[in-house]
Parts: sequence; structure tokens; C-alpha cells
Amino acid sequence: MRLSALLLASALIAAPAIAAPLAPTAARAKIDAVIDHNWPELEALYKDLHSHPEVGFQEVRTGALLADKLRKLGFAVTEHVGKTGIVGVYHNGPGPVVLVRTELDALPMEEKTGLPWASTAQQVVNGKTTFTMQACGHDVHMAWWLGTAQALIALKDQWHGTLIFIGQPSEEMGAGAKAMLADGLFTRFPKPDYAFAAHVGAAPAGEVGVKQGVVTSTADSIRVTFIGQGAHGSMPDKSIDPIVMGARFVEDVQTVISRQKDPQKFGVVTVGSFHAGTVANIIPDNAVLQLTLRSFEPEVRKVLIEGVATTAKAVADMSHAPAPEVTRFEGAASVVNDDALAASAAATLKTALGAGRVTLEPAFKPGWTASEDYSEFVNAGVPHSVYFSIGGSDPKLLERLKAEGKPVPVNHSPFFAPLAEPSIRAGVEVLTLAVLGVAKK
Repeated sequence: MRLSALLLASALIAAPAIAAPLAPTAARAKIDAVIDHNWPELEALYKDLHSHPEVGFQEVRTGALLADKLRKLGFAVTEHVGKTGIVGVYHNGPGPVVLVRTELDALPMEEKTGLPWASTAQQVVNGKTTFTMQACGHDVHMAWWLGTAQALIALKDQWHGTLIFIGQPSEEMGAGAKAMLADGLFTRFPKPDYAFAAHVGAAPAGEVGVKQGVVTSTADSIRVTFIGQGAHGSMPDKSIDPIVMGARFVEDVQTVISRQKDPQKFGVVTVGSFHAGTVANIIPDNAVLQLTLRSFEPEVRKVLIEGVATTAKAVADMSHAPAPEVTRFEGAASVVNDDALAASAAATLKTALGAGRVTLEPAFKPGWTASEDYSEFVNAGVPHSVYFSIGGSDPKLLERLKAEGKPVPVNHSPFFAPLAEPSIRAGVEVLTLAVLGVAKK
């Protein structure tokens, strides 16, 4: 009896003291107080990351910077998981394992925002030096990811369990999640019971979208190489012109969407890259096109993939050219949210942030057309997950652009520049409240 009593006493001492659960509004007030205290650091981190963007699997500086920040909070951090990824683990007694993920990578493009901290950085991508930019908002994500870690450590008397904070490389190439899993993410580290992530977008800053069911589209990349016969520009009859084949293909492949796909189902075929030739007076011997395909449903995905290959072959046949090389790079599956967890999170957020700021979209409504390899983590066996959308645009800018009939800069635009403070604050609030909601169970 005495030994049992000693063991029980030791267990009670080792376990964290859990305070009475805070109501959502009270929890938000405490989270905001932590953000206010840490805002100078979060803002400086955001501007630093924005000014020093690194593309997929080259996020060496970025990963090291975030790893150092997590260690100072008391996380056990492992670097170079999946090449340049990082994993931070924080134990706070028995309870669920909760994953919170951010992306580390930027895009190979030139920034045109005019921000004082705009990027002028360059890196080598596919053998060529190119400008780099945080045009998707991952700099905002990394700042709210750190802010969430800070808030959860400050409120550790409000939850119990284990945090797994993931800094994922190469999301833009759809390769980073797979690389981390292949490197033993869920065998070397605790496997999550819950997972959360969020993405900033062009909606008004601070607005939050929660979607049940399918959230994002599938993504497939295809490279088509048309093989022609080079000749002098003045002797086209001596050539098989791959540029003509490529141009015809760009037009004809859209009939896969307009004439083969069910018009009531979502599907996109986009040619994002067309490379051929070197100078004006040489007809080259090949043309290389790169495509992205997006869809929600497996049967539509099949129609698009097969339609691209069939169209490419038909175009080559029309020019009496060899069969084209069609290479598919399988991309990400759709992100699918847990319906019950999404509804529960949305209810908490509406109470904490105000019903006007939070929208819950039901499962029967279409998802977002962009794609995400966050789905790889969920499909590897995470039982419950929610992926949030958070607005980042200045409402006054949106009103002005609407009045002027001008387009709104969206993710991947060289002009995409979310408002840092409301976007980052909303991200910290959303992700912290989401973790608190499941780590009390």
C-alpha cells in the first residue's frame, strides 16, 4: 500500500497541473495577450522570412531559423527530416498527440509588391538563377505557426498531451510531405491523433473559413515533349515544327474540359510553361510544355489525365511527327476535413472571434480549387484533421479594386501581399483554439 501511494504521488507531481477550462472568449483574450507580448518578434520573423525566401528543398536558412525559435520554447527539435524539414516535439503529460504544420518554401518568381521588405533574393532552380518570392503566403504561415507554439506554451495549464510542430519543405512542388513521411515522420516521432493547418488567402484579413469534407482539389503535373525536326526558319517545309504542335496542343487540350468532362463537375487543365527554341531564325527540334491538372473526383481526374495524353498524340500525328513523350508526376490528393471536428472548431471560433468572422461550409459544397500536399500527412493515418482558410487582404484595398474593376492579387501573384498583423493574429487564434479544443479531451 505504501509503495502504491508513493507511485500515485509521483505521478501526480509529474503530471501538468490543468486549470479549469477557459471559455472560448476567455481563451482568446489570453491568446491575444501572448500575441501582443510577442508581436515584435513575430513581425520581425515575418519580415525576415519574406526578405529571404528559399524554394523547395533549399530552405536551409529558413529551417534553421525556425528550429532555433522552437528550441528556445522548450521543444525537442530535429532538423533535416525529409531533406530540409524540421520537427519539434513538446510533451505536456498524457493526452492526445496534436500536429500543427507550416510550409517553409517560396516560389521561383520576382516580387513586385513594392513592400519595404520585398525580396530581391535569387536562387538556382533547375539549373537557372531566378528571383524568389513568398508569393503564396508561407511567410505568414511560419509566423503564425511560431505564434501558436508560443501561445500553447504560455497556456500549457489549459491542455495536456504532445505537440508535434512540423516545418514542411517543398509544398509548392508537392514533394515535401512525402519526403518527410519517407524519412520516418510517423515512426521516429509520435503519430498524431489530430492535425491542423491553415492557409492565408485573398479574402478580407482576419476572416476564417472552415470547410467540411473535401477542401482542396487533387493536383497532377504532366510534362509533354513534342519531338520535331529542326530546320532553317526560311525553310519550314524541311522541318517538323514542334512550336506549331505545342501551340495547337495548348488550344486543343481545352476541349478535354469543354467536350469530355462532365460540365457540372470541377476540372482544370492549365499549361503553365512552354519552352522551345533559342533564336528567331531556327525552327527547333523539340518543344516542352508543363501542365497542371486539378479536379475533385477520381473519374474526372482520369478523364483529364487520359485526355491530355490522347490530345498530345493526336497533335503529333497530324504533323507526321514521332509520338510525344508524356510524363506524369503524380501530385497531391484532395485534403478532406473531418466533418465533426470542422463543425466543432467552427462553433468554438464563432464564439471566440465573432460569428461574422467565421464561415462553416458544408460538405456538399465544392472545395477550393487550389491543391495541397498536407493531404499526405492525413492520408498516412491521422484520424482527425481540419485545414482552415484565413483571409489576408486589406478590406479597403478590396473595396478600391472592386470600384475600379481591377483584379485582386491572389496567391502566386507577384503583387500578393497579405496584411501581416491581422493575418498572423488570426492564424495564431485559430490554430491555438483548435488545439485547445482537442487537447482537453
